[in-house]
Amino acid sequence: MKSIRAKVTTLTVCAVAVALTVAILLGALAIRSMAETNAERTLRLLCETGQKNLNAYYDSVAQSVEIVSSFVDGDLKSLEGEELQAHVDRTRDIFAKTAKRTNGVLTYYYRIDPAVSADVKGFWYTNLDGEGFEEHEVTDITLYDTEDTSALVWFTVPKSTGRAVWLRPYITDNLDVRVLSYNVPVYCRGTFVGVVGMEIDYSTMAKLVDNIRPYTSGYAFINDSEGLIIYHPRMTQEELEDENKKETPYGMLEESALIRYTYNNVEKQAVWLPLSSGARLNVTVPLSEINEEWHNWIRELLIVSAILLVFVVLAASLLSGHLTRPLRQLTKAAEEVNAGNYDVTLEKRTNDEVGILTGAFNKLITHLKGYIRNLNDLAYGDALTAVRNLGAFNLFLQDLKKDAEEGQGLPPFAVCFFDCNDLKVINDRYGHDKGDLYLKRACATICQVFSHSPVFRIGGDEFAAILRKREYERRDELLEQFDQCCYDLRAVGREPWERIHVARGMAVYDPKQDECVEDVVRRADRLMYENKREQKKAN
Repeated sequence: MKSIRAKVTTLTVCAVAVALTVAILLGALAIRSMAETNAERTLRLLCETGQKNLNAYYDSVAQSVEIVSSFVDGDLKSLEGEELQAHVDRTRDIFAKTAKRTNGVLTYYYRIDPAVSADVKGFWYTNLDGEGFEEHEVTDITLYDTEDTSALVWFTVPKSTGRAVWLRPYITDNLDVRVLSYNVPVYCRGTFVGVVGMEIDYSTMAKLVDNIRPYTSGYAFINDSEGLIIYHPRMTQEELEDENKKETPYGMLEESALIRYTYNNVEKQAVWLPLSSGARLNVTVPLSEINEEWHNWIRELLIVSAILLVFVVLAASLLSGHLTRPLRQLTKAAEEVNAGNYDVTLEKRTNDEVGILTGAFNKLITHLKGYIRNLNDLAYGDALTAVRNLGAFNLFLQDLKKDAEEGQGLPPFAVCFFDCNDLKVINDRYGHDKGDLYLKRACATICQVFSHSPVFRIGGDEFAAILRKREYERRDELLEQFDQCCYDLRAVGREPWERIHVARGMAVYDPKQDECVEDVVRRADRLMYENKREQKKAN
């Protein structure tokens, strides 16, 4: 047979082991959730930073082109040769100033549709070496089918769409440089005139994307609205131009904020944000790198828990000799008292410290129950009339409301308010002791008539009764009986404090018009004051 000490030690160790196991499981779940949340926040923060940098770059170019476009719309008055050439020259000056203030511009141009003018072609300026813009010979548009949007895209696409547009990367004409461009079509009185636009270096965008590097092997890439990859740091230009390789990986085009997908048999997690160019910036990282972080934390948690368990075993072995069965019973009894159950009695089995403590506990419970009864009497009883007071009345109403909120519904009930008339006159003329007799006599009359209903003194000269069950069914009869009792007391009373004169008002709970218990109380109070006014008129 195991000793109490051995049993308690074993129980303590098992309990701690179970608690640690539960704590480890909950901690592991919390750590995993926290790591995944941190990963998502990290990816989103990097994506938001990249979005702001790229949008600032795109927006500066688009804003510059829009400024020139606005000037062109206001300046272009005629398509005649000399006037059109003068317009182009004015635009050239505006465009030169605007392009110098815009970072990363590789070329800018204003090209006139040959269908509008065969002589006025527009202009094209380039800055390939970063030393400044130089005018370049313009592309001969007449060599291309301008209805074919796959060729000469910087001209044919805005002409076809009729709106400003960002184009996916392409090799610019005659320069053999990969660029991005923003182009705005020009119209004069509904006639397509040409295109103003800027081309920016593809490598500038690539550097901004390359700077986004989450974790160890994460990266960012850009795809267009059609799901085709525009730039990817792990793909060559040949792969980006390969129709079979430039499509965004399956699952990456979901609209959810956090995306999980598999690419080349590697599970990955990504977030994305839209760019002002209409493209989409994606930041992705292998899921294994995210998991590695919380795996390390869980390993550390297991090590710490194992060390803690060893210390608990040693401590339990030292302390378990002081724990006994009566002590556990005493603890349980204390918990019962804490929960509000005072009908607890412990059996005193020993004469040691635990037995003395058990006896003291029993005496404490006895005294505590007496104190509670006294406190209840003081807290909820009226010292003058011995009926319940306003606090008890409010608790009674709260119990009614609680029953209703718990779905039990409000049972039929009525509230009756009473107000003792002329109390102030009696107090002033005959003294407060006679006023107290007047209140006691009035309270006794109320209790006599409504003998099966709780009666409360809710103010100096006000009382209330709540009628339920049998007395609720006889409420009208009881109210008449009360009026008659008051009338009889006034008739036989010799002294003013013996002639009871009480105004009363009764309200019946009606679920169709009463949303809560307070509605009935307010209506009873109002009816009582109406009765009080009627009595004054009658007198």
